[in-house]
Amino acid sequence: MPPDSDLIDRALKMGSLLLDAATHSSRKRASNHNSIVWPLPPDLTFKIFSMLDTQSLCYVSAACSFFSKCAKDPLCYQNLDLTTLVPKVNNAVVATMIQRAGKALRSLKLGVVPATACSPGFCQPMVSTIRKAIVEAPNFSWNDKRSRQGRESSVLTRCCLSPLSGDGGAPGALLRKLHLYNIERMDSTSLCCALSACPSLLDLEIVGIHVELRQTLMSVSANCHLIERLFFESSRTGRDDSLKAQTCSELVNNCPHLTSLSLRGFKLHDCKVRILVKGFRKLKYVDFSSSYSITGNFLRNLGNCTGGNLLEVLILRDCMHLKELEVIKFLTAILAGDFKLLMHLDISNREGLACEADWYHRCYSSSSNMPIKQVLEARPDMRLVAEYPSEGSYAETFDADMNSDISLQFSSPTSDGSIFMSTSESSYNSDHGSGNEEGQDAVIYGESSDEDNNMNL
Repeated sequence: MPPDSDLIDRALKMGSLLLDAATHSSRKRASNHNSIVWPLPPDLTFKIFSMLDTQSLCYVSAACSFFSKCAKDPLCYQNLDLTTLVPKVNNAVVATMIQRAGKALRSLKLGVVPATACSPGFCQPMVSTIRKAIVEAPNFSWNDKRSRQGRESSVLTRCCLSPLSGDGGAPGALLRKLHLYNIERMDSTSLCCALSACPSLLDLEIVGIHVELRQTLMSVSANCHLIERLFFESSRTGRDDSLKAQTCSELVNNCPHLTSLSLRGFKLHDCKVRILVKGFRKLKYVDFSSSYSITGNFLRNLGNCTGGNLLEVLILRDCMHLKELEVIKFLTAILAGDFKLLMHLDISNREGLACEADWYHRCYSSSSNMPIKQVLEARPDMRLVAEYPSEGSYAETFDADMNSDISLQFSSPTSDGSIFMSTSESSYNSDHGSGNEEGQDAVIYGESSDEDNNMNL
C-alpha cells in the first residue's frame, strides 16, 4: 500500500522545522562559545572594530553572531567609507550604515572612484603640515570617470544623503568630513539640503557631481561656518560661470576658519578669486588648477596683505588664460621678499602661458624674462614647478628640493598627446578674451581692471 501523501508532507515540514531549530541552536551555542573564549573585553572589542574600514567591518560582522553583535555598536560606524570601483552601493546601504552610526557619525565618503585612487590614504585629510598640504588633492578627477560614462550608471540617487537629516538631524549634526565622488544623479538641491544638516563640517570634498558652484558655496556659507578645507572640482570643465562676487564675500565673512581652498575646472575671474584669497585670514593652501579666465591679475600686491602673505601652497596648473607677464611680476615679488611662507608653487601649463597682447599666442617654454632660477637660488626651501611644452616636444621642469639643489629635467609628452589640451576640453576657446573680471561685480566692489588695491570686503 503506497504511503499517504499528506503524511509525507507533514514529515517533510516537521523535518524542516527540526533542521531550522537545530541550526539556530548551533549558532547560539557557537556564539556563546565565542563570547567565552574571546579574550578581549567588550569595550576594547568595540574600540578595535571602530578602527576597521567599512568593508572589513562588514566581513567581520558576517563571521559569527558574536562578532555581528559587537559590530553593531555605533562607534564602529563613525568613519564610513562607502567608495567603490564600480557602482554597487545603493541608497538602502547608505541609509543602513548612517542609521547604525547615528550621532557617532564623523566621516562619510561616498561614490565611485578610479582603481588608481581607491587605495588606503588616497584622499588626504586637512593640512596640518606643508608636506601634507602639497599632496592633499585626490589622485583622480572627473576626467578619470569619462571612460565609464554610457556603460554603467550610478545606483545612488539624489536622495542618497537624505538620512543625514533623519532623526531630527542627529546623524549629520556632528559630521566632520564629507567626501562625494562621481554621483551622477546628485543635484544642487539635494546637496544643499544635505549640507544644511551638517553644521559641524570641517572638510568637504566634491568631485564629478553635477552641482552648481554658486549654489554650493552659498549653502556652505549659510550652514558650515566651521569649515577648514573645501575641495571642489567641476564636472563641466570651464563651463560653470555661476560664481558671483557677493557669494565670495559672504563665504569669506561666514567661514573664517578656512585654511585650504581648491576650486578646480571652474570659470573664475580674477576679481572674485582676489576676494577669496585676500579675504580668508588663515588661508594656506590654494588650488585653482584648470580654472579658465584667471589671468594672474589677482596676484598683484597680494603678498603685503594678511590673506595672501600666509600662503604656503599655490597651484595654478593649466589655467589657460594665465599670462606670462603676471607670472613674472609674481616671481619678482617673491624675489623682493613677499610670500615668505610660500613653499610650493605650480605655474605649469600644458598649453604654455598666454602673452600679454593676445592670449592665443602662447609661450611654449619659459622665457629668459622669467626669473625662475633667481627665485630658486633666493628661496632654496621652495619647490617651484614650471612645466611648459617646447614646440610640442618636451616640458621643462624647474624644481628646488629641500637640500637647495637646482635641477632641470626634461620629460617627453605622453603618446596620447596629453601634454596638450584634449578636444573634449577645448570648448573654452569660444571665449576670446581673458575673462579677467565682470563689470558689474567690479563696480560693486570698487575694483579696477589693473591694480585693484583698495577693495573693501
